[in-house]
Amino acid sequence: MSENQDNQTSRREFLRNAAVTVSAGVAATTLSSMPTTAHAMARIRGANDRLLIGHVGLGGQGMTHVRLLRDNANEGLKNNTESIAVCDLYVRRKKGAQNFLGLKDNQTYDDYRKLVENKDLDAVWVTTSDNWHAPVALAAMEAGKHVYIEKPMCKTLEEAFALHDTAKRTGKIVQVGSQGCSDEKWHVAGRVVKSGRIGKLVMAQGSYCRNSKGGEWNYYTIDKDAGPTSTGDGYVNWEMFRRGQGPKEWDPDRFFRWRKYWAYGTGIMGDLFPHRLHPLMIAMAQPQDGYDGFPIRVASLGGIYVQKINPETGKPDREVPDFTNIIVDFPNDCSLMLLGTVINEQGWQDMIRGNKATLYFGGSGVEIKPERVWSDEVEGGTEPVNGPGEDIAVHERNFIDSIRNNTVPNCNIDLAVRVQTMISLGEMAYRQGKTMHFDPKTRKAWG
Repeated sequence: MSENQDNQTSRREFLRNAAVTVSAGVAATTLSSMPTTAHAMARIRGANDRLLIGHVGLGGQGMTHVRLLRDNANEGLKNNTESIAVCDLYVRRKKGAQNFLGLKDNQTYDDYRKLVENKDLDAVWVTTSDNWHAPVALAAMEAGKHVYIEKPMCKTLEEAFALHDTAKRTGKIVQVGSQGCSDEKWHVAGRVVKSGRIGKLVMAQGSYCRNSKGGEWNYYTIDKDAGPTSTGDGYVNWEMFRRGQGPKEWDPDRFFRWRKYWAYGTGIMGDLFPHRLHPLMIAMAQPQDGYDGFPIRVASLGGIYVQKINPETGKPDREVPDFTNIIVDFPNDCSLMLLGTVINEQGWQDMIRGNKATLYFGGSGVEIKPERVWSDEVEGGTEPVNGPGEDIAVHERNFIDSIRNNTVPNCNIDLAVRVQTMISLGEMAYRQGKTMHFDPKTRKAWG
């Protein structure tokens, strides 16, 4: 859909298309809640209008989104979307996406800044290495595009608030790719907590654990012919990729397995923790308004316990820890603990503790188990979950519906900035060996 077509959308046309289907966690649009200003109306996409999408970053996760969106464009979820532009610093990946989508050469880009200038695009999927999330997303919003950003939302605390402020100023919808937020069980838990049924919220805990013999992320394939001196499909714009960080010399391990290095990623902090932090914040019913819901203190422990040397090279295998955890304190007298490892699969049980009862997740519902001393006052039992589970396609659909209806997506910018604050403070705490403190009013961190 072009901007001209978008601007021609009238209130009368919108009213004719007002009956829409929305995904879990998003209420149906009603006449009483319809936008009335011209600016707000211009952001509405009718159910019959095709959304045109661009993709920046075409590695494993990037192509997962390309495939899912194509598969669900007209069948399955019937998203009515079309991917019309792709961008990557690695020619082979760019051409692979081009061939998969049947795009022309003028629909492929080496520079994201050229892609976001495409006036036909409605939304941009940002699926690059972590160090490029913020620059691409900021440019896309400034160019009038809605943005789906893979987790983690960005690399630094400063970037997190730049994304938040830009989304608020431009009115663009942002969804972070933590698909657990579209799992209905966390929303059910949030309603239980908000009702006061478990008493005073005390603590939440969770984990995300893996194990692999060769070392986490070492299973990412390295193309032997790729690099900045290669020609044809093997060419990589290494200088642009590294953004002035890390060694200038080409290092294929750093390019293809970038999650192991602080210059481009955040390891467990950014790859695994968002899968639990975003949903747990929903389940804890943490506020997302003003200065509320931000952490005030974050600590982190861990280290490189097993994956010290790469057996293929005999050199240090990684900079990021293979075992770590964070502890987060909130101003409303509750805490969150999260364990992450890539050297042992046994994690902590997901649960939320109140002073009167504890919530457990599993099976077909959310179980409320009263504390013994409160068992005569608190009703136990299981709250059923009658919605979708953790599914990337469902999370994409939630974002697409939010664009069409001008509603808040499940992993919206207000939730995401709070979680990214925890992740960024956690990284600082681990790397500096300090407990980090944070003031949401000044946006300052210290340790």
